Amino acid sequence: MRHPPKLLRATLTASLVLVATAGAGVAGPLEDSDAAFRKRDYATALQLLRPLAEQGFAKAQYDLGAMYSSGLGVARDYAEAVKWYRLAAAVGFAKAQYGLGTMYARGEGVPQDYAEALTWYRLSADQGFVGAQYTLGELYAKGEGVPRDYVVAHMWYSLAAAQAERGGGDLSKSAAAARDKVASKMTPAQIAEAQKLAREWKPKPER
Repeated sequence: MRHPPKLLRATLTASLVLVATAGAGVAGPLEDSDAAFRKRDYATALQLLRPLAEQGFAKAQYDLGAMYSSGLGVARDYAEAVKWYRLAAAVGFAKAQYGLGTMYARGEGVPQDYAEALTWYRLSADQGFVGAQYTLGELYAKGEGVPRDYVVAHMWYSLAAAQAERGGGDLSKSAAAARDKVASKMTPAQIAEAQKLAREWKPKPER
């Protein structure tokens, strides 16, 4: 199961520069770690993130997992990345759920398991995370790890594309193009069904 390099780069960059509202006492160190990352001072970012991650702050746990999965400031260690992703994913952090799903899809740090990958992708997508929604569209469109289903693919692409106005950026534009490509292979009835599913979709709370 392959994922577009642009998607992975965009997800990592966006996640590591996003400041989470994890509490007044944590905002400062998180902001400092984000600033260090933007400067490519990964050693400082790591020094700031690790104690926060060990204290149980999901944003820091996710960022630490992302650093280990990409080898930024540390030796690449997929098992360590899975450890931190899993901790943040367990408390409902959408980006960590997406990251953990990707590790299972690729078999990095864990045995490759498409069913487990889909579980985590869906949890992330259900919260509205555009990367997971786009990825689910890709999987259903191509039939990777799931039976090919253009209706479901169209729905997820549509949801990802709809986030363009809410900061989805280039990924949302890619989703719109992918949705239109899938639509060319669908009947009018299938398109109507997919549009209905997208309209009725509601984000779910963290879980």
